[in-house]
Amino acid sequence: MPVPASTLDTGAAKALNRLSEARTTRRPCAPVRDLLSPGDLDAAYAVQSAWAERQVASGTRIVGRKVGLTNPAVQKQLGVDQPDFGVLLDTMACPADVPVDIARTLQPKIEGEIAFVLGHDLTAPVIGPVEVADATAHVVAALEIVDSRIAAWDIDIVDTVADNASSGLFALGERHVGLGELDLPACLMTLRRDDEVVSKGSGAGCLGDPLVAVAWLATTARDHGRPLRAGEIVLSGALGPMVPVAPGDGFHLRISGLGEVRTSFTGGAS
Repeated sequence: MPVPASTLDTGAAKALNRLSEARTTRRPCAPVRDLLSPGDLDAAYAVQSAWAERQVASGTRIVGRKVGLTNPAVQKQLGVDQPDFGVLLDTMACPADVPVDIARTLQPKIEGEIAFVLGHDLTAPVIGPVEVADATAHVVAALEIVDSRIAAWDIDIVDTVADNASSGLFALGERHVGLGELDLPACLMTLRRDDEVVSKGSGAGCLGDPLVAVAWLATTARDHGRPLRAGEIVLSGALGPMVPVAPGDGFHLRISGLGEVRTSFTGGAS
């Protein structure tokens, strides 16, 4: 179930405050793993949930979830060996082709993904790829701008979970595709920065099949008391390595069978 900040133990409350201060001051903070027991994912998700509850209380809406750390290349980049999940807020959504002010982030990186839009709730006792496929209204190409409030991305699994799975922003393509038209593991992804290919991959790089990744998320989210609901957006995980973002960068993602999405970045740190 959602966790109010008032119910956190001392270490988790300090972790929440440290991450919140980093967001407010726009200064990355030290890792929070020193405040939580090693590998204590329940405590880390409690911090995440308390932060999300604060956002909802302030008027922000939860519009979906993301799966993180599904791609071996990204796991290697961050030194983490298991997936995690975070919440997506309406304030994270960026219209495609509209420049993003990079000052909305601290340490952004970008990755290409397949996003699922759900037509039905996922609450069954057993949730596998078949149940996910049946619940999916359509899929779209997506860019996720991941971010970390932890300085220099010095994270382990506890840090990133507490930090809302290193969520930042996201942009969705305009082409909606039914799953019946696709072989998701075979979908090829190419991400270009301007004219240079900076990341390549396929649906098979996302836990072997993005449907598997979403099934893992649906099961885990259900077990944490916040199951996936109809209408929610699910970012299923990176199809290739993530790429650092700098002011002036323009990115073009293409996923075979799904189409494309573009974004660019302006401004600089405040």
